[in-house]
Amino acid sequence: MHALEKILAKKAGRDSVHVGEIVNCTVDVAGINDLYLQTVRSFREIGGKRVASPEKVVMFMDHYAPASTITQADNQKQFRAFFREQNADLIMDVNEGVCHQVLADKCFSKPGQLIVITDSHTTTHGAFGAFGTGVGATDMATILATGKLWLRVPEIIRTTITGKPARGVYAKDVALHIIGKLRADHAVYKGVEFAGDTVSGWSVSERMALCNMTTEIGAKCSYIQPDAVTEAFLREKGITDYDIVSTDADYRYAEDLHFDVSALTPQLAAPSSVDNGAPIKEYLGQRIDQAYVGSCTGGRLEDIAAAAAVVKGRSIAKTVRFLVVPASRQTLLDAMDRGYIQTLVTAGATLVSPSCAACLGTHQGLLAPGEVCISATNRNFPGRMGSTEAKIFLASPATVAASALEGAIADPTAYL
Repeated sequence: MHALEKILAKKAGRDSVHVGEIVNCTVDVAGINDLYLQTVRSFREIGGKRVASPEKVVMFMDHYAPASTITQADNQKQFRAFFREQNADLIMDVNEGVCHQVLADKCFSKPGQLIVITDSHTTTHGAFGAFGTGVGATDMATILATGKLWLRVPEIIRTTITGKPARGVYAKDVALHIIGKLRADHAVYKGVEFAGDTVSGWSVSERMALCNMTTEIGAKCSYIQPDAVTEAFLREKGITDYDIVSTDADYRYAEDLHFDVSALTPQLAAPSSVDNGAPIKEYLGQRIDQAYVGSCTGGRLEDIAAAAAVVKGRSIAKTVRFLVVPASRQTLLDAMDRGYIQTLVTAGATLVSPSCAACLGTHQGLLAPGEVCISATNRNFPGRMGSTEAKIFLASPATVAASALEGAIADPTAYL
C-alpha cells in the first residue's frame, strides 16, 4: 500500500484498503472556517444534538477576520455560541490567522493524521505526511455528528522534482510551472506525492506551499514522506507523538512524473486561470496597481522574509498598494522579532491583520474594475480578489515584492 492508503486503513480500522474502495474513517482533526455556518445548520437538520468528539473540532475565524459586514459578524457570533454550547474549546478567533498555518503553529498537523477542513487547500497538510482534504458543510456536519467521514481511496501520482532551483526560484515558482504543464484537471480526486532531491532540500514552509497548490490540479490530497526536515520541525515544537508510515517498495503508482527544475526561471500564472503558467520574462513591465503577499500559500515567515529582503533599503512605487498579510499571529510575532515587518512598512507596505483577507475577495484589499494585482495567493479567477473586471497574476512573494518596487511585474533575481 501507499502511505496514504495506510493512513486511511488505520483510520477505518482495517488491515488494508485498495484504490476505489469506499471506507469510513475516524477523523483526527476537523476544522470549520467562518464561511461555513451551514455546517451548524446541517448538523441540526440531520438531528445532531452533541458533537461526537469536540476535542477534535477546531473553529477558525479566518476568512472574515475581523468581520467587515454585519452578516459576517453574526456568522462568527453564532459559531462562538455553538462551540460554547458543545463545550468545544478550540476556537481560533479573529486574532489567530489562517486555518492551515494555525494548525502548523499549534502542533495539530502531524504525520499519519487524517485532517479534514471546510477549505479546499487542506491538501497543505500533506507536507507533514498527513492525509489532508477539504470538504463542504454537509460532510463536516456528518463529522460533527459521528466523528467519521467516508472517503474513496484515491489513485496516487508520484511527482519527482530534481535539480537545485536558481536564485529567485521558490516552491511557488515550481508549483506554478507544474500546474501549467499538467493543467487544472490532471489530478481530480487523486493523491499527489512529491519526491526528489529538490523537495528533500526544501523547508517545511516551502513544502507547505507546494502541497497547498495541488488543489489547483484537482488533487484530493498530497503527500511528502516525512524525513529529517519534518522531524526537526516537529521536535522544535516539542511534538513527539506521531505516526510515520512509508509506502511499500512494490507499490505501483497510477502515474510517475518527473520535473527537472535546475534551469527553471521565476514563473507566474497569468489571468485568469492558475494553469495559465509562463516564465515571468513574458510579462515583464506589465503595469500593476496592487501587490499582495499573504494567504495560506504565501504568508508564512519565510515568505515575508523573502519580500523584506527584496525591499530592504528601497521604497515601493508610488502607483502601487503593497499589502502584507501574515498567515498567523505567530508568523506576525516572529516577523516583528526579526525586523521584517518594520522593513516592509518602512518601504511603504500596508500591514493587514493575520487572515485570509483579500484572497477570497470579501475585504481588506479588494480590486476595482480594470485594476491589476500580482499576488502570492493561490487563485486568480475572475472576481477572486474583488471585481470580475480586475486581473490577477500569481507569483512568489519575492516576485510580488520586486514588482511592488517597480510598479510593474519584475524579476526578483536582481534584488536578492
